[in-house]
Amino acid sequence: MGLLQTALTAIYPPRCLGCGQMVDSDFGLCGACWGQTSFIGGTVCDSCSTPLPGSASGEVAHCDACLRSPKPWRHGRAALIYTGMGRKMVLQLKHADRQEIAKPAAGWMRQGVLEIAPNNALLVPVPLHWMRLAKRRYNQSALIAMHLSDKTGLDVCPDLLERPTRTPSLDGKTKAERANILDGAIRVAQRRRHRIAGRSVVLIDDVLTTGATLAACAEACCAAGAADVCVAVLARVVKDA
Repeated sequence: MGLLQTALTAIYPPRCLGCGQMVDSDFGLCGACWGQTSFIGGTVCDSCSTPLPGSASGEVAHCDACLRSPKPWRHGRAALIYTGMGRKMVLQLKHADRQEIAKPAAGWMRQGVLEIAPNNALLVPVPLHWMRLAKRRYNQSALIAMHLSDKTGLDVCPDLLERPTRTPSLDGKTKAERANILDGAIRVAQRRRHRIAGRSVVLIDDVLTTGATLAACAEACCAAGAADVCVAVLARVVKDA
């Protein structure tokens, strides 16, 4: 460790992302916060990463919801369950200007992305409407995508998708209502269409709830000529989590 880095560490010691207590290295979690973070592993749904009963056997599995209503993407992966510390970190990244959470988030998502992404895949974040982006000052999904590009070597296009229509919250809406709200709300930017022609896309987002927004993004990419689409998120909402 260089002299400057040693001095900076003494002045600004590494602190836990969850509670702020001192930890051994930057962008880490203390033991207590780690224990409150539900990482996803074992057998999961290949489409939405919902944990499933049984041990991992290498066979492709799907949850009942995805069997009843298949997703418009090939594979889906999530690093965390949206509960406890996972939920707290997503909310802080999204609403509390905790942009430093994006880097460890990408680290936790890295293996899942490598499992599903071909070597030529393009990482594409879910977009924000420009008014929301101006208010928040950053797109948390784009931050994660940029760090994932560094960690995986995959190309990233932060502005491939755009959201010309400002949509209301989808909370509490039915499946049909969500589809109606998102109809035409997301599209591939005309100046970026050449980036995905015949190419695999991995959509990046912070949290997957019903998948309505990711579905709209996937459909827009496929309509613009993407070879196929997968999704990767930091956290996945699970019932009774």
